[in-house]
Amino acid sequence: MSTGTHEYEDDPRNASILISVNGELVPRERATVSVFDAGFVLGDGIWEGLRVTEGGIAFLDAHLDRLFEGAKAIDMAVGLTRAELAERLFECLRANGMEDGVHVRLMVTRGVKRTPYQDPRVTIGPATIVIIPEFKLPRPEVVARGITLFTAHIRRTGPAEQDQKLNSHSKLNCILACIQAAKAGADEALMLDPAGFVATCNSTHFFIVRRGELWTSPPDYCLGGITRGNVLRAAREAGIPTFEKRFSNTDVYGADEAFVTGTFAGLVHVRSVDGRTIGWDEGREGAGPVTHALAAAYRRLVRNSLTAIPAAATRE
Repeated sequence: MSTGTHEYEDDPRNASILISVNGELVPRERATVSVFDAGFVLGDGIWEGLRVTEGGIAFLDAHLDRLFEGAKAIDMAVGLTRAELAERLFECLRANGMEDGVHVRLMVTRGVKRTPYQDPRVTIGPATIVIIPEFKLPRPEVVARGITLFTAHIRRTGPAEQDQKLNSHSKLNCILACIQAAKAGADEALMLDPAGFVATCNSTHFFIVRRGELWTSPPDYCLGGITRGNVLRAAREAGIPTFEKRFSNTDVYGADEAFVTGTFAGLVHVRSVDGRTIGWDEGREGAGPVTHALAAAYRRLVRNSLTAIPAAATRE
């Protein structure tokens, strides 16, 4: 079975976690939403994945910026202020005693509908807000070995179809690309833009290193990745020539290094694309020197970004 950057070790503690469903903390087996919920019926909602480490949430402000911007774009009221939503996150983490090695899925949908129909005007309640925290770390062997990619024929769409800047629940194009990659025996899919240039992967962002330069696609056909943005920042601060530009698979096949980025696993190197080995020194295995240096720089940025989980307020 192929593995990808989201492959993780099962943690028995997750069997007894409490999940926040509209502010109520409920056991995992009782965490449910209505079959009339817009997220279930239509994929009508937005979400964020967050990393908890060393007693804090990494890049929390950036994640909340993206979530609230996405909600505004689809004309959906979250129903909580940023501060209230952050406190709900903290409350859920405190209730589970979680401070490190945790991945959080924060989901907001348009809410319950009177009938299963797409028109938002048949929504009869407030937004549904679900927070699922899990003890979850990427498998060390996957990070060490790297991943393989397969170029899918499913394309990333532009804003005239479904704007890829939206971190929406509607991910069917990414799912289809993921399926195609898995059928081809690869870990993840490399997806192209409508003109055939490299865009991104089905669940991560894609970078290549060529002759000491770092390349990634422009943001036109991919999500505004928070890890992506921080890796670009780290590269520029390190003096690495960095370009957001269009490039093709030919450039990828001849790259010295390649890696993907995401909140869950950080940076993970790519060892092959479409069966072509990506080697940085006559085919040597493992992450190349630029990838290795950027992974270390990104970890430092994570530590410097942490919003500490505050203790519960005391009641007088």
